[in-house]
Amino acid sequence: MRDRRVIVGAVFGCLCMAGLVAYHVFHGPAGPAGHGSYHVLHGLAGPAGHAYHVQPRAVMGTQCALTAVVGRSRAEQRRAEKALRQAEAALRAVEARMSTYLDLSELSRFNAAPAGEVVKLSPDTLAVLHLAKELHGQSHGAFDVTCLGLFNLWARAGRAQRVPADAEVATARAASGWDKIELLDGGARKSVAAAGLGLGGIAKGFAIDRALGAIWSARCAGGLVDVGGDIRCFGVSPRGDRWRVAVRNPFDTRGTAFFGTLALTDAAVCTSGNYERYTEIDGKRYSHIVDPRTGRPVDFAPSVTVVAPTSAVADGWATALSVLGPKGLELLPSDGGLEAMIVVGEPADYTIHQTPGFAKLLVSPIPPPPGRPGGASGPSSAPGE
Repeated sequence: MRDRRVIVGAVFGCLCMAGLVAYHVFHGPAGPAGHGSYHVLHGLAGPAGHAYHVQPRAVMGTQCALTAVVGRSRAEQRRAEKALRQAEAALRAVEARMSTYLDLSELSRFNAAPAGEVVKLSPDTLAVLHLAKELHGQSHGAFDVTCLGLFNLWARAGRAQRVPADAEVATARAASGWDKIELLDGGARKSVAAAGLGLGGIAKGFAIDRALGAIWSARCAGGLVDVGGDIRCFGVSPRGDRWRVAVRNPFDTRGTAFFGTLALTDAAVCTSGNYERYTEIDGKRYSHIVDPRTGRPVDFAPSVTVVAPTSAVADGWATALSVLGPKGLELLPSDGGLEAMIVVGEPADYTIHQTPGFAKLLVSPIPPPPGRPGGASGPSSAPGE
């Protein structure tokens, strides 16, 4: 769903890249015996302390990086390692409940259940579903986790190299909608057997929130969690200042060029775009993001970046704005602490649409398109303006 690169570690671990595989400037020895699922990086030292870093394997099918900033003593190191293990456990617990790729997950059991059967769900899964329903209303239907049938239809179309027929799209749409899902105390049920839920646009963010909570609860001075391009951080970097997050240039196929750098603390950032995930059928590219309102892939913006208080909210709004485009900025809740940037156009001629608050988070300017004098920004818009 998200761009996949993050850089953690430049200048004492202070630069990260939204879009992320974990690439690290500083490398240290392997972790202690028994920690085979990750690699602990020692020696990331700065005025605020040491950054201990792990890379759990095979989390939600993507790259993962966890960082905790603590003091320099051996006791602090043990505390950081324990916090990182608990953060990894939190990620895997969310995946076990909410993945549609695991047959025994709560979500898979719900999707396989007949109409009218109440399926027991954990408080976490219900919390994500309630948030997803709220985002559906706020985004005027652009974010919709009830469209699993549509998502699966287009996934099969990509594998078969065949655009779905109108009748197939109509059938999938008929099984979608919150009017077919009832959330109950301790569970949920559906009124149509074909109805299904897919939390790919929000569960990863929720898992990141849970993982960061584990690091924060350990009283670390700072922490950062990155899963497949979604990031949330808190506190200070090892250098003692805000975490730096570089936003990738969506037109750079090598993944080495940046649009700008954000300075963040106690915030989440998520980038969604067409530059990595798409299906090509008969020479035409189709985005992996489907518009729930039409049942067809969006005529997508190359890149959407959202900054929010939580990763779950950033995750959901990044998907919604990829469907809505620049006009969607007007729908961002004015009291939600949300900022966003949308890139539209082509490599040689693009325009930046951003909220005023997003521009204030940038510590390096966004470059203009090649050959265009001045900046690349179009009209900024903010919630309520």
